[in-house]
Amino acid sequence: MIRNPVLPGFHADPSFCRVGEDYYIATSTFEWYPGVLIYRSRDLVNWALVARPLDRADLLDMHGNPDSCGIWAPCLSHADGRFWLVYTDVKRYDGAFKDAHNYITSCETIDGRWRDPIYVNSSGFDPSLFHDEDGRKYFVNQQWNHRGRGTGGNPKHDSFDGILCQEWSESEGLIGPVKNIYPGTDRGLTEAPHLFRRNGWYYLTTAEGGTGYDHAVTLARSRSIWGPYEDHPDKHVITCAHAPDHPIQRSGHGQYVEGPDGQGWHSFLMGRPIQGPDGSGRFCPLGRETGLERVVWRDDWMYLEAGGQLPRVELPGPTGAEAPAPEPEITVFDSDLPPQFQWLRTPETDRIFRLDGALILIGRESIGSWFEQSLVARRQQHFRYAAECSMEFAPETYQQAAGLTTYYNRSKFHALMVSHEPGIGRVLTILSCPGDWPNGALSFPLEAPQPLADGPVELRVTVDHAAQQFFWRQGGDWQPIGPVLDASVISDEGGRGEHGSFTGAFVGMVAFDITGRGREARFSRFAYLPED
Repeated sequence: MIRNPVLPGFHADPSFCRVGEDYYIATSTFEWYPGVLIYRSRDLVNWALVARPLDRADLLDMHGNPDSCGIWAPCLSHADGRFWLVYTDVKRYDGAFKDAHNYITSCETIDGRWRDPIYVNSSGFDPSLFHDEDGRKYFVNQQWNHRGRGTGGNPKHDSFDGILCQEWSESEGLIGPVKNIYPGTDRGLTEAPHLFRRNGWYYLTTAEGGTGYDHAVTLARSRSIWGPYEDHPDKHVITCAHAPDHPIQRSGHGQYVEGPDGQGWHSFLMGRPIQGPDGSGRFCPLGRETGLERVVWRDDWMYLEAGGQLPRVELPGPTGAEAPAPEPEITVFDSDLPPQFQWLRTPETDRIFRLDGALILIGRESIGSWFEQSLVARRQQHFRYAAECSMEFAPETYQQAAGLTTYYNRSKFHALMVSHEPGIGRVLTILSCPGDWPNGALSFPLEAPQPLADGPVELRVTVDHAAQQFFWRQGGDWQPIGPVLDASVISDEGGRGEHGSFTGAFVGMVAFDITGRGREARFSRFAYLPED
């Protein structure tokens, strides 16, 4: 069985394609480096991470990109013996502008060295590349209207100004006229265009309704790539906006693929909300995840196989394969950094970490910096989990700290840190930013710093839905430290609200040294222990 999500925990905007018997999904990474995650599967149940293509400064440098900017909605395709990847690097979120720059790169193999990027345009985000049957290529993207009201985390319809289409070639770039081919339906916020061709029709899939709880997959068709496009009889193929109690929410933004047997499949992003600590609200700490559904065709229109517009939690896969149960993930940093770990914004990894018998974080700017932050973390993929790390760190001032963090962005994190206090020496302290946007003000949940003996220390965090607790030990048993913290704030909806941020919760290791001296912290072990 396929159980949704097939890619749990912050795997948003799934671009979906097939090459032979292999299926591929590429997902957004926003400010996390390297850019774009690409997964491969043959059974649509078990997915392996096979590439992180935007892995050098020539392809991506996000120094200074605000939270939830960076890589939005990549598009992966295959033609002419190559994989093609289209991506946006968004440089601004708040205010009237987005400064969204669109690029194309390609590679003969999915896991090879991708070519230097070709700049395309900056007129909007969510670009994709369509390879037509005659060999011509077309570039489509959402057009952003900075004169509209869709700014400041409260999107309105008139800033999403339709879908642009223009012919493109690798040698000449954009060719001929650019045309706005589709304004969208009355749900608005029309974005994420993907073109495909079937039975003489051009189909245009878009996402609408914003990436919150009104999200939807919309379908339109035309006999000409230039339109006019007529809307699907139901307008939307997938949406959960009308079913607030359905376990899958926020469904939208996906792409159609046909299997070798002719079976149609559609990817979609989704969220699984939980309640806050007081039993109210809807929060998605795992961010926007990736799901799959079977689709069928009637009268040259696509419909969900089971009828209606709600994606299923479980559905039959093509082979009968089963996914393995989650297992503990123990990392000893004695070679390369495992690919489930990412860092923030910078391609200059030697400035923030190195591996030398351990993961050594070089203290740089503060936790929450948009430029040079020493934070290495992995996605939260379960509602109940524990994480542990073993570390050595000898701070000389309270301006130096290192430890274990649950992290969403600069205004949403909790961190158990080894630091230094005058008159005490080495201590444990908790830094917390419980959703204070835009100020990012810190709170300190410990009543007093916990004195700490010299030598290695182990740190641990447990998360159970909306509750989080830190622990520590230096030999002996784990000891709780600090109060139970609100984990629901480390979510898409935490702090700023539904449309304010679009990534997901991470857990990992962090260090900072705001003296500028680059004090180092040594992490020998990290464990991620799912309990779902």
